[in-house]
Order: sequence, then C-alpha cells, then structure tokens
Amino acid sequence: MVYILIYTWVKPEAAPALPLDEDVASKGEQYRKALKAIVPPLALILVVLGSIFAGIATPTESSALGGVGAIVLAALYRQFSWKMVYDSALETVKVTAMVFAILLGATAFSMAFTYTGGDYIVEEILTGLPGGATGFLILSMIAILILGFFIDFVEISFIIVPILAPVADALGIAPVWFAILIAMNLQTSFLTPPFGFSLFYLKGVSPPSVRTVDIYKGVMPFILMQVAVVISILLFPEFYGLT
Repeated sequence: MVYILIYTWVKPEAAPALPLDEDVASKGEQYRKALKAIVPPLALILVVLGSIFAGIATPTESSALGGVGAIVLAALYRQFSWKMVYDSALETVKVTAMVFAILLGATAFSMAFTYTGGDYIVEEILTGLPGGATGFLILSMIAILILGFFIDFVEISFIIVPILAPVADALGIAPVWFAILIAMNLQTSFLTPPFGFSLFYLKGVSPPSVRTVDIYKGVMPFILMQVAVVISILLFPEFYGLT
C-alpha cells in the first residue's frame, strides 16, 4: 500500500480518479451508495474470519457460513437465482475433485518415494548442505519460489512440503517458523509469471488494451517486496515472534 501511494504520488497519471456518477446528485448520496456496496461484503468477511479467530467455528464450518452469507448478499442485491447456485455448486465440485485428485496422486507418490528409501537419500543430502539449517532453509525457499513459477501451491503443499518437513525437523528448525516461511513463499506463487493465479484474475477484469505482458511487468515490484518479506522472516524471526 505504501508503494502504491508513493508511486501514484510520483506518477498521478498511473491512477486517474474515477469519473463521477452522473446519476448521483450529492456527495452524501455517493457515500451511501459506496457504503451499500462495501459494507455487506466486508461484514461477510469479518463474520467468516472472525468466527475462526474467535474459536466459534472451524474453517470448514466458517466456509459454510460464508456460503450462506453469500446467498443472503445475492438476495439483498437482487441478483439471486437458482442457476447461480447451481453454477457455484458445480464449480465447487470441480475444484474439490481437483484437490482430491492431487491429494490422491501426492499420497501415492509419497508412499512410493518413502518405500523406495528416497526420503532417507534426500534427508542425507539436505542435512549435509553447507551451512547446516541455514543452508537448508535458503535452498528450500529458493526451490519453492522457482516451483511457484510453474505449478500451483496445492501441488507444492502436498508433494514438496512432506519431503522437506522431516529434514527441517531433523535439523531442529522450529516447525512454526518453517511453516510461516513456506506459507509466505507460496503466497508469492500467486504473483509469479507465467502461471500466477492473480495475474489471470487481473487479466480477466482488465480492458483489452491491457496485455498480459503489461501485467507481468507491473507485478515485478510486488514480487520483490514479497521476497523481501520472506527474507526478513528468514533473517529476523524474533521480530515476528517466531523464536
């Protein structure tokens, strides 16, 4: 956010003001219209995340709560239809099936990898790296970052992490610290071209004049900032309370 503020302050043409809605007569009406569009979705987010943080609901239960809340919002905005519910359910089944297929494949791979002794070989190689735990952390973070360019975070979580986790445990690395490092690194995969999910989401809502190459160029500073955060967690875990 600070980067965006500074960048738009230096180059105001990069973020032109939205044109005023001619149908809105006064600023008060503009504010009411904006609040009507923002407050309900924001309340839904707070309810879903708040129920998890407060210990009221599990993530699975809160997702169901979010689904019901989304239907209520659609009804309030007068956009509800049974076709919308059907399409949403169909897409949910597709994503769930994909995740379970990946999970089955990853489990089969892990079993074959373990039964053939591959985990011991990898552990021996990684524990023998120069620098000990530090060398392992640097290599694993670089590997996950590179993999994030080409494959989804789900595959990395189910296939790569089970290989790295025992090595981290053998080297005495704090599991929470290691998990946070991996999570932040996986978050970078949403931005890294050529297969970053966020890049395609942005392309889907951008006008035709915005090319995919333009999005690749524009996202580079944010990737560098994300990598900088990962490096800071790696070098200064005590600052984040991870020691």
